[in-house]
Amino acid sequence: MTETAASSSQDRPAKKSGNDAKGAKSGKPGFFGRIALFVRQVIGELRKVVTPTRKELIRFTIVVLIFVILMMAIVTVLDTAFGIGIGWVFGGTGSVER
Repeated sequence: MTETAASSSQDRPAKKSGNDAKGAKSGKPGFFGRIALFVRQVIGELRKVVTPTRKELIRFTIVVLIFVILMMAIVTVLDTAFGIGIGWVFGGTGSVER
């Protein structure tokens, strides 16, 4: 549960709006309070990270490599087809005539 969700819990007494008895502002935390909250949330999220096993890592790597090779082949075929099509439409061979 994040700090913001925990602060809206119903079993806690409601905070007073405005200034409290000591005259300090209530509401949003200050600059350093927000930084501390961010760091706590980052650490909480990092604790949820699960590292893959060696078998999973190898499988994921192979899948990514196959996907990249497939995308390279598709882009190469499309680039060649568009290059030939442009050459056919504009009738050029790529050389400059003098």
